[in-house]
Amino acid sequence: MKLGLRARRYAAVFAATALLIAAAPAFSQEIAESHLKAARSAITALRVTEQFDNVLPQAAAALKAELIRTSPDMVQVIGQTVDEKALGFAARRGDLEREAANIYARMFTEPQLNEISAFYASDTGKKLLEDAPILGRELGQAAQIWQRGLARDLAEAVGEQLDSIVRAQAPAEGQAAPQGQSAPANQ
Repeated sequence: MKLGLRARRYAAVFAATALLIAAAPAFSQEIAESHLKAARSAITALRVTEQFDNVLPQAAAALKAELIRTSPDMVQVIGQTVDEKALGFAARRGDLEREAANIYARMFTEPQLNEISAFYASDTGKKLLEDAPILGRELGQAAQIWQRGLARDLAEAVGEQLDSIVRAQAPAEGQAAPQGQSAPANQ
């Protein structure tokens, strides 16, 4: 059946990517359960993995679109099958959480992770996370204004300095230019 073959080919791309990730060298360091618990708490407080919440729904939608494009007469069957199978893969989200916890546990000590969790679970930490996109956008705008003003002022200061150097080097009016040089033209 062509449809099944196409679905398997499409899945092979995802499998190859997953294989490359899994083949990466793993740290053989043993991490204490309390350290991993602190790491899980920190990644939850930081919302580190939320950006990946749409990976499975997007993969399912892309697979549906590809299969429907090649077999438009099977829209309902394709939709039901992909949705059913995607729900079965939803539990694999925990794999990402475990890997994120391991990464954070390797990068931070348990006390540091507890401090991170405490801060980002606080009202101030939550506000910082919520307002970070606005802060970034406004800081970017302020930096652009600052950059333009800095470049303008630098060009003006250099221009003034160069003008004063040229004026100082120019022979006084009415005096002859040194031998081999001609007097500058009036501007």
